Amino acid sequence: MDDIDRAILRELQVDGRIPYADLGPKVGLSPSAARLRLQRLIDTKAVQVVGVTDPMTMGQQTMALLGLRIDGDPRAVADELSRHDEVVYTVLTAGGFDLFAEVVCSQPRDLLDFINDVVRPVEGVASVENFPYFAIHTHRFLWHVD
Repeated sequence: MDDIDRAILRELQVDGRIPYADLGPKVGLSPSAARLRLQRLIDTKAVQVVGVTDPMTMGQQTMALLGLRIDGDPRAVADELSRHDEVVYTVLTAGGFDLFAEVVCSQPRDLLDFINDVVRPVEGVASVENFPYFAIHTHRFLWHVD
């Protein structure tokens, strides 16, 4: 990945639907060269183009990161939790928690019910810590591209 590839990625983080006619000149290429560069990044799986929803506009008003300590294989717990619509993602960690799961629910009571009725009963879950947060403004996930 060179500097032009990284410039393309930075522009896509700002606007994932930017037309090639605008993208090319911003990164020092013609529109067709920008299209070819991006296609190469996609073909090599260096880049994945996806749509990301804003949970707030989708009626989900309660968001939390769950820190889980696991007895046994955390991958099995991650797989089980990932089957539920409330779970945005799971990630294995090497820190104080074995697994993190981001969860979105309609309201605080739904989050409480999800933790108690779905997460805690999963075989291997030893403990769950709930870190609720508030998405007051639309958030955007930007990765520093070097």
